[in-house]
Amino acid sequence: MAEHLASIFGTEKDRVNCPFYFKIGACRHGDRCSRLHNRPTISPTILLSNMYQRPDMITPGVDPQGQPIDPRKIQEHFEDFYEDIYEELSKFGEIESLNVCDNLADHMIGNVYAQFREEDQAAAALQALQGRFYSGRPIIADFSPVTDFREATCRQYEENNCNRGGYCNFMHVKVIGRDLRRKLFGSYRKYRGHRSRSRSGSPRPRRDRDRDRHRDRDDNRDRNGRRPDRTDRDVGGRRKHGSPKRSHSRSRSRSPPPAREGSEERRARIEQWNREREEKP
Repeated sequence: MAEHLASIFGTEKDRVNCPFYFKIGACRHGDRCSRLHNRPTISPTILLSNMYQRPDMITPGVDPQGQPIDPRKIQEHFEDFYEDIYEELSKFGEIESLNVCDNLADHMIGNVYAQFREEDQAAAALQALQGRFYSGRPIIADFSPVTDFREATCRQYEENNCNRGGYCNFMHVKVIGRDLRRKLFGSYRKYRGHRSRSRSGSPRPRRDRDRDRHRDRDDNRDRNGRRPDRTDRDVGGRRKHGSPKRSHSRSRSRSPPPAREGSEERRARIEQWNREREEKP
């Protein structure tokens, strides 16, 4: 029974715990949900609820005055906000991922998820944000149960074919530009985006692997295009500095192995041994 309950925990089959709160840290029913919201007491991820206020919140692509907004201005506004949040939160530790929701539903709009490398870093950031304001609005921060963003994000949105639009129940994560991503995340590690805490690196393109393989093969050749002698390389395949090449004349100067005796010579030697044995007293 315990194994069955553990296997269905956080899934649609779980009639006790809310699967959406478990996966995305938010539920459209809020406190009125018929299932439990198990709020973590410690987590590497903190949630800043409804923090990002996009300039076209009322009508997408249109400002409050009804004037159309250039998409580049919207992206610039978002990246300014993203950089502000990153610089403030990075004071408390290394940030694994920083995700901002592009959803329109009330329980997800403008949500910011910051995942730190260590739980104590997230706890320090959460404590420092208590009672703080951003752009004249109070910051609502709390621990989030989300640690694997692959389960929280909408795969159809990443492929640009989500039929639910901004009211999808899974995260629609806004994407920052390449320059800002390199500026913020490229200093100490490769950017992991909205992926989980997996330590496995991203697979490299096949053309890069083939190029490096040919490069390594060419590096093992000399100027005349010949491979170095195997005897002049160490265990790792590199040439030992200062170790002289084996001289061919040295190998030729070795004495040849003794020739094998014929049958007549062996019989003569045996007869000689028998005579010597009979002559002994």
